[in-house]
Amino acid sequence: MRAIVFKAFAITNEIELNKIAVHCGIPKKFTWEQPLILKGNILQSILQQELDASQMVLVFSFGSIVFINISHIHEITKFLTFLQDFQPEFDLMNANRYTDDYSLHIGENDSIELTDEYVIVPEYDPFYPELISTVLAKSVALERTEEQLGKIQDNLETMIDRLEKGKLRIGNKELARTTAKIVRHEYNTLAYIMILDKPDITWTSSSASEFYDKMGNFFELNDRYKILKNKTEILYNIMDGFSTISHSIRGLFVEWIVVILIIIEIVLSMLQIMGWHQK
Repeated sequence: MRAIVFKAFAITNEIELNKIAVHCGIPKKFTWEQPLILKGNILQSILQQELDASQMVLVFSFGSIVFINISHIHEITKFLTFLQDFQPEFDLMNANRYTDDYSLHIGENDSIELTDEYVIVPEYDPFYPELISTVLAKSVALERTEEQLGKIQDNLETMIDRLEKGKLRIGNKELARTTAKIVRHEYNTLAYIMILDKPDITWTSSSASEFYDKMGNFFELNDRYKILKNKTEILYNIMDGFSTISHSIRGLFVEWIVVILIIIEIVLSMLQIMGWHQK
């Protein structure tokens, strides 16, 4: 059996699978943890060419796509163009930014062997393509999220530089925007990529569960997720510090205004008293 080739992309934060399913005439409502698997006549009509049974595309709700035995750039571009009708916000020109290639080899070893570029299994099992695709999809989605977190950190570094220069005032809108980015990052990681969730097949097949765990550990999904969570907590702590400083500055400003008003009132009262004495 020839090697099965995988190519994964992370193109956006979310893909609405049910819209695509309705368009393709698939009578099923998809939940977040289920990939939309396109193959056979449906995929042929999208790519407008003949395909064999081993060729398919898995679309994940958290914004990743995995092509199986489809590696020609024009085929990939044609599918991404089709997908853009449902996700117009994703940038087709930068689709290659977060991607990974992998392959599955059958019967070359007596045991499972994992490497950075391929996995070797003793014999083929139908769950392999979906499980490998799921791990790759989550891995490239994490890569995308990791870069987004880096941009948030750069923004916070700019705010810290301003504090070091004595510019203590930070606007509520700026604080709200940065906090929203952190919350969105955490939501995309936890709720959409669903690192801690496992495919349904792993609950009914011990060999599938064992293979998925090996793949997940090799790609360090849980470790990367924990690092992201820890970094997110640090960002929240930093934002709490910014918020405290900002509120303190505003409180001090209000106190000074009150003091100034009291002084003005005292001065006016004294002037009135002095005026009366002069009369």
